[in-house]
Amino acid sequence: MNHDDGSARETGRAVATSYFKLLDAGQDFFHLFADDAYVYFPKHRPARGIDEVKQLFADIVPMFSEIVHEIPYFNYVERGEHVVVEGTTHGVLADGTPWRATEGLGGRFCNVFEVRGGLIHRLHVYLDPDYADADTARYPWLARSTS
Repeated sequence: MNHDDGSARETGRAVATSYFKLLDAGQDFFHLFADDAYVYFPKHRPARGIDEVKQLFADIVPMFSEIVHEIPYFNYVERGEHVVVEGTTHGVLADGTPWRATEGLGGRFCNVFEVRGGLIHRLHVYLDPDYADADTARYPWLARSTS
């Protein structure tokens, strides 16, 4: 169970930034989530409650051997309990395929956090999970351009 140990004083922006730093470092970040958290990630069933949140990330994290969220370049919009983070990533997929948002179409994202009492209660991740621009069967222009 999550308890308030002073983390309620953290701003939503600080909680969101901690989430990205811990995720990139491969460290546990589930203490940032409320027990009843709701998380949406494209192409995955929404997670309701911390157990499903853990399963969602257990399904997603193996897609990557390395991921870096480019935190110094994030755009933040904050209003009340909501923090919107727009940013870019780079890294390497589990199959060895590299991506960099500035060199292809993958790696651009926008996340919407709802943070109350220093904990993430809701997180919606908006991005195209085709980091390598490989879905050329459905989107043939990907074979022609990656900028």
